[in-house]
Amino acid sequence: MPKYLLGIVLSFFVFSASSALAGNAPLAEAMAEKSIGSADAPVTMIEYSSLTCPHCANFHTDVLPSIKKDFIDTGKVRLVFWDFPLGNLAMAAAMIARCSGQNNYVPMVDALFRSQATWSHSDTPFDAIAGIARLSGMSIDDVENCLDNQELLKALQAVSKDASENLGVESTPTFFIEGVKVPGNLPYDDFKDILNKALAKKQ
Repeated sequence: MPKYLLGIVLSFFVFSASSALAGNAPLAEAMAEKSIGSADAPVTMIEYSSLTCPHCANFHTDVLPSIKKDFIDTGKVRLVFWDFPLGNLAMAAAMIARCSGQNNYVPMVDALFRSQATWSHSDTPFDAIAGIARLSGMSIDDVENCLDNQELLKALQAVSKDASENLGVESTPTFFIEGVKVPGNLPYDDFKDILNKALAKKQ
């Protein structure tokens, strides 16, 4: 099995049994906050990313595992994910990830980032994304209905507009750590330093 496919399959092992059921998440669920980490974590880290952004993929595959191990799994940091799609393909991928359901969003995004180099450069990228979506229990009809969902499209566009106009998000990934803007995919040691300083202020 190719390495990227193995990563996708492993990502979806965390899906709940309910993911086998067809149907898309309603709008309220699709646009609900997606996060990992304790709700009581003293530090909140917010990420704005685009699923076609290579720097975002590098963050998720190379940096986030260490942040998760040292800060998120230990209850120190909660990471909140917001989509900032750059282009139609990124928007389609974000819509499908959010349609997949509250419990499926994070593993879906992980799978899309791990296989980004493959599906984003495919001659039939939407088919490739649909193939990944099927691992979450979404049928082709579910995918098509999701992409036709104008309310979801407008909601994601509104999030991006707000981030751009009111928060100054200009590129991806962009992070906000306790309200402080941190643009770009930094090395883990840089994130570690920023997060430790944010935690120190909470003591």
